[in-house]
Amino acid sequence: MGKTVTTYLIDGTPNGTQYAFISNKTCQMFVIPRSDLAYLNEQEKLHKPAFYILTGEGEAIRPQAYIGETENFKERVKDHDNKKSFWQKALVFISTDADMTKADVQYLEHKAIAEAKKANRFILNENKQTPKAPNLPEYRKDSMDEFFEDIKFLASFIGYNIFETVQPKAEHVFYAKGRDYDAKGFYDSSGFTVLKGSILANRTVPSLLHWKETRENLLAEYATLKEGRWTMKSDKTFSSPSMAANFCNGRNNNGWTEWKDREGYTLHEVYRRQLE
Repeated sequence: MGKTVTTYLIDGTPNGTQYAFISNKTCQMFVIPRSDLAYLNEQEKLHKPAFYILTGEGEAIRPQAYIGETENFKERVKDHDNKKSFWQKALVFISTDADMTKADVQYLEHKAIAEAKKANRFILNENKQTPKAPNLPEYRKDSMDEFFEDIKFLASFIGYNIFETVQPKAEHVFYAKGRDYDAKGFYDSSGFTVLKGSILANRTVPSLLHWKETRENLLAEYATLKEGRWTMKSDKTFSSPSMAANFCNGRNNNGWTEWKDREGYTLHEVYRRQLE
């Protein structure tokens, strides 16, 4: 089923302050760059209970985030502006038809931290513990569960896949195998995902030395060394099948022919030839 998302660019630029909402839904997302916190003075909606995500890029391979809740985002963000250096944008979620309660946003925080840690796409160094869920009436819990699905959709809509845990169907799994590697993954609109448990080559060949440091950082972040072999400890999505194959076997590849399904059909044969 299709969805209509309305996005309004406050200052007319795609990277500036904006808000978005799904038609016939109550969840509204504000995206506020750290450089434009003065906007909070103009928006009374953000002086009330809200769920929020601070996002930024650190020195690590993965982006970093902080997930929180507050009774007044305008006041709460002052502390984050003083004490947290990593973040560049705030994603703030409110309800358009009625104010959420403190318990509502605490429930959203509990659910969001648990799902973000499971997805393992962002570093959550400052969310060390998953808070306990508050006691909500059953009808309110159901409403907040639905609200959270809209949060996930809107965050993904603008490119923050912090909660995504897409699992492939068995028939869509592809394999890349060699003397010192045995990897598996799947291809979708996000790119090619190398799956947890894949065994990766230890060595990076000389022709790939320009990517050696990046590959070593990725191995340290997403894999663990057991008995002299690198094994993926979590899933990792790459922008292309070739980049995923390069990571797995440490050499240059055409990922469209390197990845094959159980029947031996290459990724090229399964996907590109659908257009022929």
